Amino acid sequence: MAIVIIRQDNKTQEWKNALLAVDSSIEVYAYEEDYDSNDIDMALIWKHPEGSLTQFPNLKCIASNGAGVDFIFEDKTAPIHLPITRIVDSYLAADMSEHVLALILAYLKNIEHYKVDQFKKIWKPIQYKRIADFNIGILGLGTLGQALANDLVKFGFKVQGWSNSRKKIDNVESFEGQAELSKFLSTTEVLVCLLPLTDETYGILNKKLFKQLPKGAYVINVARGGHLVDNDLIEMLDNEHLSGASLDVYHKEPLVKHHPFWEHSKVHMTPHYASVSDTKFVVPQILENYRRLQKNEPLLNLVSKSKGY
Repeated sequence: MAIVIIRQDNKTQEWKNALLAVDSSIEVYAYEEDYDSNDIDMALIWKHPEGSLTQFPNLKCIASNGAGVDFIFEDKTAPIHLPITRIVDSYLAADMSEHVLALILAYLKNIEHYKVDQFKKIWKPIQYKRIADFNIGILGLGTLGQALANDLVKFGFKVQGWSNSRKKIDNVESFEGQAELSKFLSTTEVLVCLLPLTDETYGILNKKLFKQLPKGAYVINVARGGHLVDNDLIEMLDNEHLSGASLDVYHKEPLVKHHPFWEHSKVHMTPHYASVSDTKFVVPQILENYRRLQKNEPLLNLVSKSKGY
């Protein structure tokens, strides 16, 4: 019985070392190493190569190495009949909230605009906005969305959120389902997307949705690139219905060099690094699930196949 780590970045060895540092008795391999595929019963993965999960005949669990699992469902060869788990990390929520707070405050005080002016040697003060002036709307009130909502309230923002089911969060107005989406959007001046990526939410950030926001609204996408229709965003920025956008996620990463986002003056970009799983915090729950797997006990943080998260 063993764990295989499958990632398409340079962090495989880091995660292997972290697992062994906590429990040196387990067998854990990098996907590229030599091992008997029959011994693998847990695959710890992050954006794995399509088809790479098919070679383990005794696989019992697919464990996402992060909070997201959309990449697993995108692999049509993945054995999704098996239990799928994800990471629940309080640091992820805190880090994400801090990132979004920084973006919102930078937007209110024109920080990015002034940076562009600096390179052009332009001295032109612009009227700033105040926290009390704006309604922040959060698409998705899961763990990350609720953490952000609570932090925004502490700062004095007016906050509302939308999700499939109504949530009870102090001082946050909650909207529910498709019937209330338009009402939510009509009073949202800064829109933050923190939805899981599912068949229902793919492409949700499109022209139809943007048109329902007030003129001059600002959009922040820190969820998944698949939520956004890129050309629709550019069109709504160019016709000045939207005042700007901050993006941390993209359809293809790294973003291709010829993509218009790179040179668009109203698009602020970060390289999918708003929040990253803390290895020391995450490893114990991975190992706990591995022990539970060996004992046929219920696993932690199971993914709902019907919901896709």
